[in-house]
Amino acid sequence: MEFGPDAGNRQKREWLPQEGRSAPTGKRPLAPLPSRQFFATSPVKCPYVRDRAERKLIVELGGTGAALFYDDLSRAGFRRSHRFAYRPACRGCSSCVPVRIAVGRFSRTRSTRRIRNANRDISGRLVAARATPEQFRLFSAYQRARHGDSDMASMIYGDYRGMIEDTPVRTAIAEFRDARGELVAASLVDLLDDGVSAVYSFYDPQQPKRSLGTWSVLWLVEQCQRQGLPFVYLGYWIADSPKMAYKARFPALERLTAAGWAEFSPENTV
Repeated sequence: MEFGPDAGNRQKREWLPQEGRSAPTGKRPLAPLPSRQFFATSPVKCPYVRDRAERKLIVELGGTGAALFYDDLSRAGFRRSHRFAYRPACRGCSSCVPVRIAVGRFSRTRSTRRIRNANRDISGRLVAARATPEQFRLFSAYQRARHGDSDMASMIYGDYRGMIEDTPVRTAIAEFRDARGELVAASLVDLLDDGVSAVYSFYDPQQPKRSLGTWSVLWLVEQCQRQGLPFVYLGYWIADSPKMAYKARFPALERLTAAGWAEFSPENTV
């Protein structure tokens, strides 16, 4: 599969095997912004910050140019769930800060080298976005161990399949296997014209010393480095949420501000 639409003289990038390849996109047209309608959701209890309400701005990703439209939305801080893109639009709260890794500035730290060394026996590859029972078993084990009180912990196979396959954009799964061929981690990703967006990752909760969640992000960074792509989008950093605050530990992090993307500085985020 071609990793993104050609831009100028970019060389062709191959990320998926032949069976997962889509038709060439050719020269990129402008995304059809005028035909898109954005909607604000009603407030609901925030799953990340106590005593706050969550409200989202959403838009459906459908029709001609959905993938190209989502490329632009990703740069504007949107994320994807199934066939919708969304970003927080909470009144009186800006705790959710879009972040991405600037691949060109990324350099290894003692921590990232340790994690890389701990996972030398693991190999990763991108495969087409098709759900498998093997993936679902790992996903379910991860949910029970790490997020047992969440709605995702009660997902059945049909729900999981929808999460993986119900996509109007360029989507793939990064599968990570140990030396025995056992699936130990996976990451659902959207392939963008300027990199990759990590949609959702899960891993074997019985192997905490491997730091497999961090490993999957480091692998994506390495793939983007090889392909000459500038960014790995990580979603939202939330200082008050331990489940989301970990993203600040990645080197070369950038945050989206009112003036555009800037080098990440936790003290300057609200």
